[in-house]
Amino acid sequence: MSAESGDRARVLSRIADHLVGLEGTHPIRVAIDGLSGAGKSTLADELASIVESRGRSVIRASIDDFHRPRADRYQMGRLSPEGYYRFAFDYPAFQASLLLPLGPGGDRRYRLAIFDQRHDTPVETPECEASPDAILLVDGVFLLRPELDDLWDFRIFVDADVNVAIERAIRRDMTVATSLERVRETYRRRYVPGERIYLETVRPMAKADLILGNTDVEHPCPRGVRST
Repeated sequence: MSAESGDRARVLSRIADHLVGLEGTHPIRVAIDGLSGAGKSTLADELASIVESRGRSVIRASIDDFHRPRADRYQMGRLSPEGYYRFAFDYPAFQASLLLPLGPGGDRRYRLAIFDQRHDTPVETPECEASPDAILLVDGVFLLRPELDDLWDFRIFVDADVNVAIERAIRRDMTVATSLERVRETYRRRYVPGERIYLETVRPMAKADLILGNTDVEHPCPRGVRST
């Protein structure tokens, strides 16, 4: 895929066609990584719809359903960027519940969630069985960190201007009970520097099979990194 901006529908159709063309002995596991507010969830939802229209079964998941309890997430302080990067998510459960069952030698029986972050409580979701040719689309931050990187079959990094992404994320996270100042402080002191740790230590864009420039959502710019 060339580094050329285009109409969103056309660009996403090309990405979906590429994903549909991927074949393996197990479901294809696709990471949709990027910073907060870059547009990961929206992209994953759009790709899911297109891929399904091509006749492939889709499993749609998010790392947000594998948070750790609040006490664990905030063990270094509510605004700690290192605490965010190190302790936000339950990676062993994410692997065991989703990525490993859908990988080589897995039984294709998976769960989509283990934790309700909003209510800070575990959840019991039903176990499902994937079809052998299913495509798993997972959105989230930190998906290409070392303990997860080898468990993906295709990696997309959604890139966007950091200031644009922050404003999107703040608008998304605003609630009646949360002040704009509190949300901005959380991003400024916890999320942005925590995600900077990830960018500097893991260098996820160098690991990606495809980078999607998404500052202008109507005209995204795909940049192919390597073939898969």
